[in-house]
Amino acid sequence: MFQRTLLRDEDIQPLADGVCEVLEKVGVLCQNQELLSALDAAGAKVDYSAERARFPRDMVVQFAEQLKEAGNDTEQADEKFVAPELATLNVQIAQFYYDWEQQERRSGNREDFITLVKLADVLHPEIDAGHPLLLTDVPAMLEPLEAAMLLAEYSHSSGVAFAWHVDQVDYLKEMGEILGIEDWFTWGATCFAHPLRFDKDVADKFVRRVQEGTSVGLTGMPIAGFTTPATVEGFIAVSSAEQVATWITARAVNPQVPLGGSMWAGSIDMRTGEVSYCAFDAMYYAFAAVEFLRRWCGMKVPVGGGEYCSAKVPGLYAALEKAYKAMTIAAFTGQHPGIGQGMLDDGKILAPVQLMLERDLGLGVRNFEREVDPTPENIAMPSIVEVDLGLRTNHVISEHTLKHFRSALWLPELIERSGFEGPEQEQRMLDKPQAKVNELLAQYEKPEGREEQLAEMRKVVERARTELVR
Repeated sequence: MFQRTLLRDEDIQPLADGVCEVLEKVGVLCQNQELLSALDAAGAKVDYSAERARFPRDMVVQFAEQLKEAGNDTEQADEKFVAPELATLNVQIAQFYYDWEQQERRSGNREDFITLVKLADVLHPEIDAGHPLLLTDVPAMLEPLEAAMLLAEYSHSSGVAFAWHVDQVDYLKEMGEILGIEDWFTWGATCFAHPLRFDKDVADKFVRRVQEGTSVGLTGMPIAGFTTPATVEGFIAVSSAEQVATWITARAVNPQVPLGGSMWAGSIDMRTGEVSYCAFDAMYYAFAAVEFLRRWCGMKVPVGGGEYCSAKVPGLYAALEKAYKAMTIAAFTGQHPGIGQGMLDDGKILAPVQLMLERDLGLGVRNFEREVDPTPENIAMPSIVEVDLGLRTNHVISEHTLKHFRSALWLPELIERSGFEGPEQEQRMLDKPQAKVNELLAQYEKPEGREEQLAEMRKVVERARTELVR
């Protein structure tokens, strides 16, 4: 049985003292004058020339008490298992594309982006295509605008592009208005530089997001032994200080803004320098940190899902590594996150064949969501009596099994259930999802009737080219 509670009651206050001391002695770097002014007015000690804000202990303690009194920790774990959603092509924003047919990993580009949008359009037409791949073959400041153009041109149900810079937001909104879609963009995650640094691009976007009242919190990706101390206690102190600083800063600008966040803990391999977000120690640190935040200030911060795994190439190993991580998170938190979205190498690579495998595996996980229905038909007593002791017949060849096996058993389309037999089997197994990808792409039909809208949107992009690209 898993130990769902990792901290003792007597651990909470010393850890809270550590968080308060980090925020009082170190504080945060914040490269935005508006945020610094808001923190100054809220009671922080601000050094404008150094762009540094420090938080007095009383300020932090009072804020934590207010959060707890507000009752943020009201969500209860589901008593019934709820299966995660299947993998989709949405806002992965991977830097690299893995082409299984060519056995090649290459930088994100326009051609591969279009391939992914086409695949999304056929694979899950009920769910919008998103911004799955970073376009490295266009100017950086135009990247989300060019991605939005491709979504509008190739997707029947255009999802949103990720605005990583605040100056891109208004252009994306204008492009969405041409399509008849309000706020056609996503703020995405708030990820500042660890430890404790709001750099200018993140801070500028953060302040506008908060002013507009969009739910905000830190998508923390601290690394034990690198951005925090190697000990779990030091990890909790620094990573929690980062979360709390984000919340205090948000409420200093907009006292009504909803708060959130997530914890994607990593740990460093001291032999190689590699960082893992699914190692045993990394997950333990994440579980301990979110438990501390919940018990100290009442904020329920989810642990990041199965997506970030260490595998560098597609295959069943990567899928099972993600499934193991997701199920471990469920065991310690009571909430089952998504298994994966086709990414590899800790979110750097997107591989269509991997996404197809993870959808297949996700259908298998849905077996845990099934309910027992003890009807006479399902109990199958006539078939049990007919098979008897199994000396002359068996259930494999029974009429009942013929009638029910498709609905009762897991019949994966791509994953082989026979067990690992070596590299050649892995090769054959990955050829199947590639063939499925090719089959789906062959069914794609480009949307029509948007030519005038696309032309107007292109004018917005060209204006941005003269105003944003230096």
